[in-house]
Amino acid sequence: MKTSVLKTSVALAASAALLAGCATSNEGSAGGGSAGVGDAAVKVGGVLTKTSATGYSTGGAELGAKARFERANAAGGVHGRKIEFVGAEDDTMAPDKGAAAAKKLVQKEKVFALLPVSAPQFGGAEFLEQQKVPWFGWATGPFWCGKESAFGFNGCLAPKPGGKTQTWWGNQVAAQLGGSKGKKVWVQATDSTASKYGISTISRSFSAAGFAIAGSSAALPAQAPPQDWSPYVNKIMKSAGGRAPDVVVSVMAGGKFNSGLYGALKKAGYKGLITDATSYDPKVLQDPQTKQALEGVYAAPQFEPYESDAPEVAQMKADVRKVGGTLDQHTATGYWSADVFLKILEKTGKDLTRDAFLRAANGFSYENKGFGRIQYPAAKTEPNGCGALVKLENGAFKVAQNLKCYDNTTL
Repeated sequence: MKTSVLKTSVALAASAALLAGCATSNEGSAGGGSAGVGDAAVKVGGVLTKTSATGYSTGGAELGAKARFERANAAGGVHGRKIEFVGAEDDTMAPDKGAAAAKKLVQKEKVFALLPVSAPQFGGAEFLEQQKVPWFGWATGPFWCGKESAFGFNGCLAPKPGGKTQTWWGNQVAAQLGGSKGKKVWVQATDSTASKYGISTISRSFSAAGFAIAGSSAALPAQAPPQDWSPYVNKIMKSAGGRAPDVVVSVMAGGKFNSGLYGALKKAGYKGLITDATSYDPKVLQDPQTKQALEGVYAAPQFEPYESDAPEVAQMKADVRKVGGTLDQHTATGYWSADVFLKILEKTGKDLTRDAFLRAANGFSYENKGFGRIQYPAAKTEPNGCGALVKLENGAFKVAQNLKCYDNTTL
């Protein structure tokens, strides 16, 4: 009798353990549970374009996030939990690899959230939204926008028509030129989804700031820069009623694209202002040809530049140096993405699940002189409206316009 009872008890215990295991497994794959959350740690990992055929890389975001997490962990973590950062996967700017990387991190690594995510052609957005897995990063493409799970530290840069779009870039360039009246702008893109979409949002930023749009093009192939730039440059040089525009804006991802275009424009005698969102990168100073091509160019980062004396920037630089990171644009985007994540984690409280985290994020508002401001859910559908200008002058970066936030406008 005792033996029978013992066998029954063992069988029931085994069944209970099996059911518990299934529940944990389901909780880990369905996003609403506490996958990646332990008593002492929260596990996170990211997806970046570390390598690509065009030479474009967001790899610095990994060390930026690590630097911010290291400081948080040194202070005891958040509600007693430290951040277990498993690093970032490389999507090589291929959507299918980005999707595979997201699934690996969620299903195999069992992360609670994905960050930093910074990939112009990220393919994991729909999977993460379906799984309700929070993800943070530099929201440069339309796949970030309107999703419950996505959190750009800079908001949504690719709003839908009729939504709100940024005016800061146009306004900062206008401030640099002493006004926009009578001035014309050309916007150059490549034949990629994110770059082509950028034409509409960037054009609107400059028109809202008072510039006239001379024209735009997304004719450049996205995979590799052309051998002959003359057809593209000739079109730009005659775009403003037969003359060159006052401003050329590049929304292309890739140092080879930008340095090739800028070098060709200068060779053709272009004297206007050139600006882009990606050339604020110390690596450009290492190659004499690239440095020459980008001399005088105004980069437009969405954070207060490293050359600033703001206390928040001093703290970021100190944190990055502790982990051996390079002070490039992507390091900052990774750092500020991690910073926003930590603030929401703090707001969520000790009882941490993905559902609780998403609830805490709804209504979250935060200001910081390092990157400006952010407020969810508004930032799900529009940008945070903040940015700066940095000029490469005599081989060194200098602050042209400090970070400033402007009201958004209708797209």
